[in-house]
Amino acid sequence: MLSQRIIAIARGRGLWHGAAAARGWNVARLQARKSQFHTSRLLQAETVKVPQMAESISEGTLKSWTKKEGDTVAVDEEVATIETDKIDVQVNAPQSGKIVKLLANEEDTVVVGQDLFIIEPGEAGESAAPPPTKEADPATPSETKDKSEPADQQTDKKLPSPPAPAPADKKPEVKEVVTKPKQSEEVKKDKKESSKPKETAAPRPAAGSRGETRVKMSRMRLRISERLKESQNAAASLTTFNEIDMSSLMEMRKKYKDQIQKEHDVKLGFMSAFARACTLALQEIPAANASIEGDEIVYRDYVDLSVAVATPKGLVTPVVRNAEGMGFIGIEKEISALGKKARDGKLTLEDMAGGTFTISNGGVFGSLFGTPIINLPQAAVLGMHAVKEKPVVVDGQIVVRPIMVVALTYDHRLLDGREAVTFLVRVKEYIEDPRKMLLTDF
Repeated sequence: MLSQRIIAIARGRGLWHGAAAARGWNVARLQARKSQFHTSRLLQAETVKVPQMAESISEGTLKSWTKKEGDTVAVDEEVATIETDKIDVQVNAPQSGKIVKLLANEEDTVVVGQDLFIIEPGEAGESAAPPPTKEADPATPSETKDKSEPADQQTDKKLPSPPAPAPADKKPEVKEVVTKPKQSEEVKKDKKESSKPKETAAPRPAAGSRGETRVKMSRMRLRISERLKESQNAAASLTTFNEIDMSSLMEMRKKYKDQIQKEHDVKLGFMSAFARACTLALQEIPAANASIEGDEIVYRDYVDLSVAVATPKGLVTPVVRNAEGMGFIGIEKEISALGKKARDGKLTLEDMAGGTFTISNGGVFGSLFGTPIINLPQAAVLGMHAVKEKPVVVDGQIVVRPIMVVALTYDHRLLDGREAVTFLVRVKEYIEDPRKMLLTDF
């Protein structure tokens, strides 16, 4: 096919003699070089597959395409988002180029290693193929259609087309004359139809409509449902409660929060104090930091603290690792960083893997009282609630104090009531007098 094209161009341009022949061969040589270049570019097109997401995740739902066919992308630019039962995985372009074909539709279930899209290499912001030229454009429809025509006729077709004859210029006017009555007839028809009784009009929904909307559950919501129900079925859950006077902690926070904000660029909240109190209590009551594996109990000498964070897609529990070795400020920085990643949807599986004890703060939403659910295979979870002023008796006097109700849900297979209550009392003592946290030898 290529040799026939070269001969046709050479014949049409030079008739095989003199300078014209040389010019024809030059054009043919240029055409051959462009064809080879285009072919080599196509051979470099890469099929991008669904990436490996985690050992425990083999499939996901293609949530959205951020690019469409024909779009150009830069290297590492996001092309698609795959939703899994734990996190959203971004699929990025491995190189700059043009998206040639999308091989899956949104809401399709895709598995690891499946072909996802095809990308043709090129510069970002430009088409991957070289721009067509007037002299030899292999993609021109007229040239593809009339390959068998002589080259001189093909050359004439590439010249600017002559202006259309005068009678053709009057065609639009004729069309206007013809269509005007039709338009008026349509207007009359519309008027007639509008004058008819409103039999075909869609009925308005009555007041107090009982409509329903069905929305498919996301993979994350399905996984949360499964995990919570599994916890209820597997663990022997029991909850114990206590009240904490927050006066001392609130006073300390008020006194030092501005200084900490200025020196460390982090806000001092209640979470760091409760996290530190829990790590100390867990070292005293190691069963609350343990888990059951088969017929064995696994005790740990470290504390990986799971912190429940509410996101638009569901509840996630990123992990503050080795929290037992951190102070207030270190814990606060880590919680702040993980919370931001969770809200931005940038948590990785490594951020949420593991965890030996969970803290859930429903008080930020105004919860006064509740029983948290254990995050298996952990042994316990602490629930914090809103701070409310209450009348309490102090030294025989009735005074108003800021009180928080705390709840500890624990797995009775691992912890007995004595251990669970002791743990919660220790947390209460540390929060009501934060100076005690400095007196431990843990």
